[in-house]
Amino acid sequence: MKLHRKPNRKSEAGTGKREAGSESRSCSALLAPRSLLRLLCFAAVFFSISAFAAEPAGQIVVKVASLAPQGSEWHKILQEMGSEWQKESNGLIVFRLYPGGVAGDDMDIVRKMRLGILDAGLLTINGLSTIDRGVVGLEIPMAYSDYGQLDCVLEKIGPKLERQIEAKGFIVLCWSQAGWAHFFTTSPVRTPDDMRKLKMFVWAGDDQYAELWKKAGFNPVPLPSTEIATALQTGLVNAVTINPQGILLLQWYKHVSYMTDFKWAVFMGGIVISKSTWEKIPAEIRPVLRQAALKASKRFREFSIKTDQTDIETLKKNGVRVVSVDEKTLNEWRRLVESTLPQVRGSYLPAEYFDAASKARDQCRGKAGEAGK
Repeated sequence: MKLHRKPNRKSEAGTGKREAGSESRSCSALLAPRSLLRLLCFAAVFFSISAFAAEPAGQIVVKVASLAPQGSEWHKILQEMGSEWQKESNGLIVFRLYPGGVAGDDMDIVRKMRLGILDAGLLTINGLSTIDRGVVGLEIPMAYSDYGQLDCVLEKIGPKLERQIEAKGFIVLCWSQAGWAHFFTTSPVRTPDDMRKLKMFVWAGDDQYAELWKKAGFNPVPLPSTEIATALQTGLVNAVTINPQGILLLQWYKHVSYMTDFKWAVFMGGIVISKSTWEKIPAEIRPVLRQAALKASKRFREFSIKTDQTDIETLKKNGVRVVSVDEKTLNEWRRLVESTLPQVRGSYLPAEYFDAASKARDQCRGKAGEAGK
């Protein structure tokens, strides 16, 4: 697509120091006078950094990062959103996409957005929670049975969360849902005690979350999400929580053998853009750009619903066995979640957000939705 120039990983956001170091090492190998060596090194580093920073004259370049692999449906949807932004802005806006974790994991993306190295990102709730912890209330385990309940909760508390996030320098363009998270493991997990025997991936940098699992008798291993594949291969972790679509796209399924067959949590996030970048865009075209983002959000969800069962079938064909869970065992998991909620409220999730999410969830239960989705 004309809109997108293939990202150069060597000039990717936030890698200036690494590139500078590699250029210096290359230059030091040259048999040249020291003054010439310094000049050559300076020029190499300058042009390496400038290549990333340069923007076409008269255009607004929006640098967007995500964990979605290049060529995946999620990446294609982001590309199409970018094309629509370019069209609706008459060429004023250009998207540069950095897919597949080349800009780092969610925490790296948020940090680089704060520094102005990146402009926007497709983030999970974990990434969004580094901006405002209140979003965690949307992803409390076993809180929803269908998308209809989640929609109802978002309608009630979403606007407040968006205002809080905006106050911290970011604009939520849309929320996104990507199916339901399950446990994927190297040995069968049916009960909480089965999981206690394993080493679970948790996001690096969220020490409070890891501590919640520890207090409940589990073995969390904090890691950047970009290191999960290697960690599964080496046995550093042997359990990960993700949706079927995600484990296929990221190819982690090659390193697990089992999927526990119940909906642990909705797998969601959102597209956010830094407020400073958003305010560079003429106010009169912002509404239509929001609509393009909402259209992308709708497509994310439709794709996830459409492929959820087929993804599970694909996993089965690739040797992943599905572990069934009966109602009695489900109640064990529910009791586990309920026993941790008092520790979540106030310490991990601010009480006002916890109470608002819980109240909205209780009000929304029983609402008509996409049952079983």
